[in-house]
Amino acid sequence: MTFLAHRFSVAPMMDWTDRHCRVFHRLMSRRARLYTEMLTTGAIIHGDRKRLLGFDRSEHPVALQLGGSDTRELAIAAGIGEDFGYDEINLNVGCPSDRVKDGRFGACLMAEPALVAEGVAAMRRAVGIPVTVKCRIGIDDQDPEIALDTLARGVVAAGADALIVHARKAWLNGLSPRENRDIPPLDYQRVYRLKAAMPGVPVIINGGIASLAEARAHLAHVDGVMLGRAAYQEPWRLLSADPEMFAEAAPHAAMKDVFAAMTPYIEAQLARGTRLHSITRHFVGAYHGVPGARAFRRHLAEHGVWPGAGVGVLCDAIALVEDRAAAPIAA
Repeated sequence: MTFLAHRFSVAPMMDWTDRHCRVFHRLMSRRARLYTEMLTTGAIIHGDRKRLLGFDRSEHPVALQLGGSDTRELAIAAGIGEDFGYDEINLNVGCPSDRVKDGRFGACLMAEPALVAEGVAAMRRAVGIPVTVKCRIGIDDQDPEIALDTLARGVVAAGADALIVHARKAWLNGLSPRENRDIPPLDYQRVYRLKAAMPGVPVIINGGIASLAEARAHLAHVDGVMLGRAAYQEPWRLLSADPEMFAEAAPHAAMKDVFAAMTPYIEAQLARGTRLHSITRHFVGAYHGVPGARAFRRHLAEHGVWPGAGVGVLCDAIALVEDRAAAPIAA
């Protein structure tokens, strides 16, 4: 894995970064690395793999994020992911939800760095694609200076190709998953120090980054930046990702062009029985500061949920938006 591979990516987000969302994001950036929602090893091994793991070829490069702690199951699930064609396997060591904690995966594994390293080693033996870890800087009363360093050195020694660090602690006792995204203070300097201590390892920073300008500033200290809510809730920002982060032209100049390019995908999905709302729910933040944006959202919300709703609903919603690009899209 090269350092440039993770220069810019969109975070894995539960209930958000599904296959339809990723196709949408890919049409705005050729270079952004995309991630699935976290999928548990049990679901992958025993569930409907085609439904859970299937994705469109246009999504590459795309990574599969796993949740789990059993080394054997991690190896099996990673192998299945590789067989499906994913470009990377990422282990979740950062999700703070109660369900994740009860299943002994996610952020609670920050307390078991040796077990995480064993899981990485097992996946590394099972696949030929990169294996990465996404973690927090610590949990609860852990000292981030010790906890993050211990986890990072363990997983790198086990074969991890890169580290993605959400620059907050996760408080498993006392805060909800939603609160864990905002209340624990951000500590970007801690991630910078990790990179300085491990110059040969790609380190990607995540957490609270609201714009591409902020992302570029982080690149003075780390190898890559991962945007989460800013990329999902305001996807128009991705129109500037390739020019701003890679000095390359964007795939499309404006959101209307993105929707035109996505129309064949939507039609194909509708023909397979997918409901329109399952796709258009990811478009809510597509327009920003543009007259008609509210009418666009309202039309999709009111008409996109109807049984049998077709691509014409999206076309009608787009017609409500003034024909100009959101500006400034690089802000």
